[in-house]
Amino acid sequence: MLDANSSYAYLLWCRDFRATSVVVEIGGDIAGFTTGYLRPQAPDVLFIWQVAVDHAYRGRGLGVAMLDHLVNNLAAQGISTLETTVSPDNEASLAMFASLARRREAQLTRQVLFEPQDFPDGHESEDLYRIGPLTSVAHTSGRDHR
Repeated sequence: MLDANSSYAYLLWCRDFRATSVVVEIGGDIAGFTTGYLRPQAPDVLFIWQVAVDHAYRGRGLGVAMLDHLVNNLAAQGISTLETTVSPDNEASLAMFASLARRREAQLTRQVLFEPQDFPDGHESEDLYRIGPLTSVAHTSGRDHR
């Protein structure tokens, strides 16, 4: 299992946010998924909730490929910015989003969104990353090309 949310939560997500989510199947296995939504107060912003890649498929650029797919599909709807939150110690996610920004020739900015005291359960801080303006097609040159 890629993540610990309930199957009910994923079924609802697939029903309500199908256009802003991706599931990748390889050889009958779920290799990865990305869940996101358009922010109600900012409909030109795609917020990425989760990017998950099964351990067996990591290191192949699957996460960035799913993000590229979503951005390309949503460009016609006027998406200009991608947002996500990442905890400071998640180096793999930080590298993936930095790669997306480079490939799209977009600016990547960071600000603290939630601090540990904002969470009742001892969760670490979550930084908000914004990537934009987004181009509809990723530039695939150099070492970011997979």
